[in-house]
Amino acid sequence: MENRIADSSMSQILSGIIERSKEIQTELFRKSIHLLVGAVPLLAAMNLGFTRIALVLGIAVFLYAEKVRLSGGTIPLITNITNQASRQRDTNKMVLGPLTLAFGALFTLIFFKEPTASVGIFALAFGDGLSSVVGKIFGRVKLPFTGGKTLEGTLTVFLVVLPVALAAGGTWNTALIVAGAAAFLEALPLEDLDNLILPLGTAFLFNLLR
Repeated sequence: MENRIADSSMSQILSGIIERSKEIQTELFRKSIHLLVGAVPLLAAMNLGFTRIALVLGIAVFLYAEKVRLSGGTIPLITNITNQASRQRDTNKMVLGPLTLAFGALFTLIFFKEPTASVGIFALAFGDGLSSVVGKIFGRVKLPFTGGKTLEGTLTVFLVVLPVALAAGGTWNTALIVAGAAAFLEALPLEDLDNLILPLGTAFLFNLLR
């Protein structure tokens, strides 16, 4: 009897470890896409119009690919990437993450000039991207009213945005306020909408204070 209980407990522990490993792998894959958005300011510096058009085309292609996927079909590469990046909450419905990610970068480029746009986009690409990974792997202190986000992940956003704001010409006071605001916005339980709120809110505040 004791052996059965021990075997059952061990099985549950192993199952938990495997499930945790899968969650981390999915999050790493998802956030690698976030990090790619960090290239948008560089592309925009070379050709702003082309970058905006490329983002619009990317959104259109993704919407079409999602329509095909939800109908049971596949688009080579795109459908596979979407399936790997989707979370459990995305089952049997459109995956909004890549869509809001592209819109977040696009709207930030439209509404703000450099270097303000870069601050917002880097907050999205590196702040949000790294915070989720840090929170999943190292997060221990859960923040209340955030939907499970962690103090470690929130601090990561702050530490990423602070030097970005300084490098963009902000004073220490401005950088501290903007980094704190970015950390706060990322911690809000907005699910995929944070891809819109974080870059636009961060860029707006930096532009206001700069």
